[in-house]
Amino acid sequence: MTATSLRYPGLGHGLGLRVDHYEAILAEPAPIDWLEIVTENYLVPGGRPLDYLERFRARYPLVMHGVSLSIGGTDPLDRAYLRDLRDLADRVQPAWISDHLCWTAVDGIQLHDLLPLPYTEEAVAHVAARVGQVQDVLGRRLVLENVSSYVGYHASQMPEWEFLAAVAEAADCLILLDLNNVHVSAVNHGFDPLSYLAGLPGARIQQFHLAGHTPAGTLLIDTHDAAIADPVWTLYAEAVRRFGAVSALIERDDAMPPLPDLLAELAIARTIARQVAAGRAA
Repeated sequence: MTATSLRYPGLGHGLGLRVDHYEAILAEPAPIDWLEIVTENYLVPGGRPLDYLERFRARYPLVMHGVSLSIGGTDPLDRAYLRDLRDLADRVQPAWISDHLCWTAVDGIQLHDLLPLPYTEEAVAHVAARVGQVQDVLGRRLVLENVSSYVGYHASQMPEWEFLAAVAEAADCLILLDLNNVHVSAVNHGFDPLSYLAGLPGARIQQFHLAGHTPAGTLLIDTHDAAIADPVWTLYAEAVRRFGAVSALIERDDAMPPLPDLLAELAIARTIARQVAAGRAA
């Protein structure tokens, strides 16, 4: 298999689908190339969520993005959840399926948070084995997202980007590179975000996330409730320069603005990608 064949086909510039914008997106065509859904919102047997989903599916390519796989956890993988995940994928035929490189549950209790892992060889092997099980159920490569973090582990043996790269290679999966999370963690932990990008396997970068954050004293908090900050736009330009025309998504989860505000951010992302591509060609 060639390096270029690892990625699923690109989709352009998309938007995270949220209830606040259902009607506005359906009302008239919008300059949105694709939509990313939060998987757990649609793991239901029927009703309005799936009715809306079918309507969006008729107009836009969809990507499924989960928050409760707990791929790094020590509890056994939730087989009922995996079956529901596969059934939803069979129904909507997403371009790809993603979740987070983290743990979210312990002793059967969902903590509803994306908690970081220790960056060790043991954790790489543990996660890779679990990703293999998930990919066997889904019949496709999984896409894993880097999370933001506020604490580290004394046991860690490598920087985060080496851990992410090692998991992707060992599991033969793909990467959702959240550039806001890179910036947030770089500020919180004092590392160089460009070193993070330089340490990743470009052939496995399937998607970018672009989002906002909130300052909290000396920390940045990944809140997804604000406009994308200038350092994240700068990091996006560098990521496009390094990795090419990777599918990019604007992600907003709180303090939801009118749809035109998010479309304006999509336009900025397109402009940056176009300018970087022009510079690469020159």
